[in-house]
Amino acid sequence: MEQMKLLAKFNLILGLVLGAGLAIAATVSHYFLQNDAREEVVRQARIMMQAMTSARDYTTKQVKPLLVTQQEHQRSFLPQTVPAFAATENFNYLRAAYPDYAYKEATLNPTNLRDRAADWEADVINTFRNKAGTKEVVGERDTPTGRSLFLAQPITAAPPCLECHSTVAAAPPAMIRRYGKNNGFGWQPNEIVGAQIVSVPESIPIKMANQAFRILVTYLAAVFLASLILLDIVLLFAVVRPLRRLSTMADQISVGKMDIAELPVRGSDEIAVLAGSFNRMRRSLERAMKMLES
Repeated sequence: MEQMKLLAKFNLILGLVLGAGLAIAATVSHYFLQNDAREEVVRQARIMMQAMTSARDYTTKQVKPLLVTQQEHQRSFLPQTVPAFAATENFNYLRAAYPDYAYKEATLNPTNLRDRAADWEADVINTFRNKAGTKEVVGERDTPTGRSLFLAQPITAAPPCLECHSTVAAAPPAMIRRYGKNNGFGWQPNEIVGAQIVSVPESIPIKMANQAFRILVTYLAAVFLASLILLDIVLLFAVVRPLRRLSTMADQISVGKMDIAELPVRGSDEIAVLAGSFNRMRRSLERAMKMLES
C-alpha cells in the first residue's frame, strides 16, 4: 500500500510537470504550425503564379506569332493570342486539382471586362503603382465566405501589350469589333496596368495546421504516457522497492525482531547510504539488547 501511495505521488508530480510541458509545447507548436501552413500556401501560390507567367510568355513568344497570321484572326480576333486570356484559361484547368485557389489578371482598364479590377484589387494595383520597385504583395482580406489570403505581382505594359492597347487606331480591327473601342486603350510604356492575383481561403492553411497539430499532439501524448510508464518502472525498482525494504526492517526492529537479514547495500547513492545506516543501527541495537540481557 505504501508502495502504491509513493508511486501515486510520483505520478501526480510527474503528471503535473510533464502535462504542463506538453501544454506549453502544444501551444508553441500550434503557433509555428499555423505560420508554416500559411507559408506553405504562399509557396504554392508562388508556384502557380510562376506557371501562369510561363503561360503568358509561351503565348507571347510561340502561340501569338502562329495565330496572328491566320485569316480567322483577321476576321474575328482570336483571344488565344492574348497572354492574359491564356493564363486565365490555363488556371481554370489547374483548378480541377486546386479548386480552392482562384486566379485573376486584374486590370484597371482592360479590353475584356471580365478582367476589370474590383475595388480591393484596384487598391493592390495602386500599391504597385505608388511604390516603385515593389515586386510582390501578400495580404489578407475579408470575403463573404471568410478571410482570404492573396498573393499579387504587378503587370507591366510591355511592348507586345502596346500593339493592342496603346491607341484605338493601332489596335487590330478584329479586336475592336469583338470588344469595342471604349476600354483597354491608353496604356503607356512600362506602366503598371494591373496585377496577377492568386487567392485562397484562409481556411486552407488553418485546416493544414490543425491537421498537423492533431498528429503532433497525438505523438506527444504517446511519448508522455510512454515516458511516465518507463519512469514508474525505474522508480519502482530504484526507489520504491528499496524504501519498502527499509520500512519493513524498521517495523520489525520496532517490535524487537533482530533476527532479520541485513539489507543489501549497492552503490553510494542516498538510498544505499540509508540502507547502510539501517544495518548499523540494527547491529547496534542487537548489541545493546544482548548487553542488557547479560
